[in-house]
Amino acid sequence: MNPRERVRKALRHEEPDRPPIDLGSTPVTGIAASTYFRVRQALGLGAHPVTIGEPFQILAEVEEPVRRALGVDTIGIWNPTNMFGFRNEGWKPWALPDGTPALVPRGFEIEVDANGDTLIYPKGDRTARPSARLPRDGYYFDSIVRQDPIDEDRLDPRDWAEQFEPFSDEDLRYFEDTVTRLYRETDYALVGNFWGGGIGDIAHVPGPGLTHPKGLRDPNLWYEYLLTHTGYIRGIFEIQADVALRNLELYRQVMGDRIEVLVMSGTDFGGQQRPLCSPRLFDQLWKPLYRKLNDWVHAHTPWKVFFHSCGAVAPLLDRFVEAGVDILNPVQCSAAGMDPATLKERHGDRLVFWGGGVDTQKTLPFGTADEVRAEVRERVRILGKGGGFVFNTVHNIQARTPTENVLALYEEVRAAA
Repeated sequence: MNPRERVRKALRHEEPDRPPIDLGSTPVTGIAASTYFRVRQALGLGAHPVTIGEPFQILAEVEEPVRRALGVDTIGIWNPTNMFGFRNEGWKPWALPDGTPALVPRGFEIEVDANGDTLIYPKGDRTARPSARLPRDGYYFDSIVRQDPIDEDRLDPRDWAEQFEPFSDEDLRYFEDTVTRLYRETDYALVGNFWGGGIGDIAHVPGPGLTHPKGLRDPNLWYEYLLTHTGYIRGIFEIQADVALRNLELYRQVMGDRIEVLVMSGTDFGGQQRPLCSPRLFDQLWKPLYRKLNDWVHAHTPWKVFFHSCGAVAPLLDRFVEAGVDILNPVQCSAAGMDPATLKERHGDRLVFWGGGVDTQKTLPFGTADEVRAEVRERVRILGKGGGFVFNTVHNIQARTPTENVLALYEEVRAAA
């Protein structure tokens, strides 16, 4: 089977010749740039600088020779503007804190403070306050909370929601040119990184891509406001959903039927031990809007809807399905209640599991290559039975992950024919 056929079969809950593999089609299924650099060298594919396709998490842009060498079946069509609000273009050199040579976009404007931390400016605008910090020995940026004094009597959802914008003509030309080229010139399954339906995604709360974020920007207060200022939060969510619906219509016009998967949401609903919201609050704030967006996708396209939510989300999975979710990622099997066999038994006929292939908190970074192989075999056996499984690690492959472990996991998946 070719990659596109393999993924399509898995999405239909049928068993392909082997589990499809994703690496790097989304910013939640990728690989840290420093780890990628070492893996690429081990594959004999060069020591040239790594292109940083996602600067917030410092993820590598996976290249064609690496995809072929590892047996990857997917490729993503990413948004041209990244989390920091500048476009991924005009590449220039940069070195990661560990010395890994890299290329970053032209708008990647930084300075190093007295502590040796790297501060980055939103939209590449040095007149703004820095929006994120990379610790001097760190591996990715942390958002800086730029919370202005809050006047609760004058909170306006429209101020907060300024970051949700209709696609520009330039964006749409980029999407159309990219999807046309990739569909014609490759046999990969194409993944559309829409993300506009990530209602209330905590990563966007501090506004890392805004020069002057307005409204509530403190993540700690955000969770309180879900309960204490529900009307304000609902107003933000409704504006986001309205913009997302308009953008879906534009996206459909340029993407057509050439993508297999639409990445709708990255809102995390789970911690390590339990969900981050009650089922009642999910029903109140999120479910109606998700249903509205996902119903539109299913009525107008053949795309499968991909939701990313880390953590212990098992108590919410029936609600995800009712809201029209087709694909669950990252399938964090180490979280409470997320046993893979139980997930497959209870939800495997309704959800495609895109992830869960190996634990990136313990096994992959700290286990032996044999332990990695054993866990991969077990996850493939459980989650791959009957289809409905696309192999990916639990979230991104992190920095300092042993190269031999990364190579072992892909060898094991490819052997699972």
